[in-house]
Amino acid sequence: MHRKPRCERRRAQERCGAEAKPEEPVPRGTCTTMCPISEVRRRETQRQLHCFELVRGTEKERMPRADLSRTVKEYSRPAAGKDSTRACDLRPPDVLFKTVCYLVDEIAASSTLQPWTEVYSFVFDRLRSVRQDMVIQRVSSWECVAVLERTVRFHLYASYRLCGEPLRLYDPHINNTHLQECLSWLLECYSEGQYEHQAEFQALSLLYNLGSTWTLQYALELPERVRLSPQVQLALAVNRAYMERNPVRLLRLAQKLDFLQACALHRHLLSCRRDLLLLYSHGHNSRNCRFPIQKLADILFLECSLAAQLCQAHGIQVSGDCVVFSKASFSESPSKELQCAQMHKLVDDKQQDLSVGSIIHGIA
Repeated sequence: MHRKPRCERRRAQERCGAEAKPEEPVPRGTCTTMCPISEVRRRETQRQLHCFELVRGTEKERMPRADLSRTVKEYSRPAAGKDSTRACDLRPPDVLFKTVCYLVDEIAASSTLQPWTEVYSFVFDRLRSVRQDMVIQRVSSWECVAVLERTVRFHLYASYRLCGEPLRLYDPHINNTHLQECLSWLLECYSEGQYEHQAEFQALSLLYNLGSTWTLQYALELPERVRLSPQVQLALAVNRAYMERNPVRLLRLAQKLDFLQACALHRHLLSCRRDLLLLYSHGHNSRNCRFPIQKLADILFLECSLAAQLCQAHGIQVSGDCVVFSKASFSESPSKELQCAQMHKLVDDKQQDLSVGSIIHGIA
């Protein structure tokens, strides 16, 4: 949503491989389990079950067995000659919603024995399969919204939690692509009716796509009840500070965000702090000027050691407990790679005791 999407809904449908033609009858799913039995048996025989889907205790057997209550339909690309619209392979909307709740409550929120990158990979694929079934059946209204809201929250949370992980374990570009498509689809659903969490996701869209003129224009054209909500007004204020290049005000406003809103904003924080240091390098440019590192750390909302590390990476001299700003020595491109994950204090402080389940379900 950095620019006006070229039919994002269609792109999402194409990614799911299930754009039905208008003249074709809409299939209706009859599968009452999270995974069709035919797929369960096939993957069991081919030993393609995930560790989250096995009967506990059979993991080391020559032929691990599938736990029907834990096996979830995986995403599969449409292939020539393959019928993806068989009713027995499609899950109806109520089963799709139950599947999403299972993925959130029993996998994303409860898995402690596996790395969260493994949890993410499994949930990511199974949520994609849920959307594929939704597109084939043209699921709409609140059933579609309930699934998409949890999917967007999952991708936002993952973008924060897995920030800095090796690319082979987590690809932020792929996560961003799916997040943007789900968000576009969700906002399209909102345009067709009134929903309880509309203001929440309009605000998240503004914060995640900070500085996007199209997203800002879209928000300003929202119905008054949504546009004037506290969440959207705060997100608009953050956007205004960003577009006015006022990083001090932006970081101050960021303190008012809730945890998920901070997750949406966090990918912009490094560039925001860089802009702040650039402004200070010009405004406090003097050999005899000493700026207290503790005061700078408070403005940046970082610990002193990380504030000093950030300064040094941008060519700013740190002398004892003071910073010596110089516009001549400032480097916009850091001299060494900065790990965004090390600078998460502003977001970390907001999570406190919130559970993963409450964050993704939106009851935090």
